Amino acid sequence: MIKIGSIVFFLLAINMLYSQNDSIRSSSKESDTIKNTELVKQLGNGYFPTKFFNFDLRYLIKYNQYEALRTGLGGITSDDFSETFRLNTYVVYGFRDHRFKYSFGGGLRLNKKTNTWLNASYTDDLQESGSSAFLTDKRFFQLFEPRLLNISLFHKHTTRAVSIEHKFNQKIQTEIQLALSFIVPTYNYSFIINGNSYDSFHISTVKSSVQWSPFSKFQWNKNSQQEIKNSYPKFTFQYTKSIKGLAESDFSFSKLDFRTIHQVEHSNNALSEITIVSGITNGETPLTHLYHAYPNNITKETIMQRFSVAGLNSFETMFFNEFFSDRFTTVQLKHFFSPFIISARFKPQLVLISRAALGNIHHTERHQDITFNALNKGYTESGFELNKLLFGFGLSFTYRYGAYHLPEISDNIAFKFTFNVTL
Repeated sequence: MIKIGSIVFFLLAINMLYSQNDSIRSSSKESDTIKNTELVKQLGNGYFPTKFFNFDLRYLIKYNQYEALRTGLGGITSDDFSETFRLNTYVVYGFRDHRFKYSFGGGLRLNKKTNTWLNASYTDDLQESGSSAFLTDKRFFQLFEPRLLNISLFHKHTTRAVSIEHKFNQKIQTEIQLALSFIVPTYNYSFIINGNSYDSFHISTVKSSVQWSPFSKFQWNKNSQQEIKNSYPKFTFQYTKSIKGLAESDFSFSKLDFRTIHQVEHSNNALSEITIVSGITNGETPLTHLYHAYPNNITKETIMQRFSVAGLNSFETMFFNEFFSDRFTTVQLKHFFSPFIISARFKPQLVLISRAALGNIHHTERHQDITFNALNKGYTESGFELNKLLFGFGLSFTYRYGAYHLPEISDNIAFKFTFNVTL
């Protein structure tokens, strides 16, 4: 009940925010409209702005299976505070694990034209095991992140990091990071290497990330370059190297990650999208740094017990912690039909979806006290969404078929609601 109440409270809060922004947009005074448009833009980027400090909306309220309700405050200093120096921080509290998590850091701008920043941070928080994020995605913001609700497999990490952001040109954004982490899984897990068993460990990594947007257009806006035309395809590459012996690091491994997104707009307001994500790791890689395939299904008996919120790019019929891989590829195809214009405010939209994943894992004997499957037979699911039926809510239906089809028909079905709001 606490989980359901938290979800409802959060979604209602978003709807209130959405309604307020509708009234903001309808302001009759031109000067007020300009200010309100800028406010809506900041909110869409995940910030509530004040003169010297922009509050980060990502930390206000979240929910997951380990912390239950997670809430706090965070943000970053504004350009009015300084155009050459910034401070960022957050503090959150988990009501189930009764623990504060926090981060603080800062950045120094070395070159305005190339948007070159030298950053440093200290973080004590949780991270989903098997997740793999790109450095250049750190300002990606969603009003609501559905997968977080059902994640249970986290590891604690205390991380000290320094990084350099740099734009080689308008279309190529890069970042290099050195991070020293101490990691403790919150679940029963032992990693066996050369006869030694680790239930906590140090990992020191050097990470390099590149995002290439060859067809987007940019222009200067105040103190930075802003993307004024979001065009596709986009490509992101990332290489990670864990160096054994550096600052007590226990393991040596490497990871190479890739993602591309392409969209095709059709003349009838329809849209087709393909997303390909791939990764490979070699060496002494613990489960915390392996790959899952973005599962979003909880282990419950019936379809309605598994009823939750569909993600944006997750496998809705794949159960959490069902698969882990040291190499994998996922392909997701979506076709957005032109919205059905029932009235000025009621415009539901049908989306057809098909997903596939292929992976493999070596040295499964290294991972003790936890069970999972390999993804080497190829995983497939297809379905549809009917979005924006009421206040941004919709419904989704997905069916699991192929090599990993389950004996009970109902276990292959995911029926969920969707939530889509654009500020």
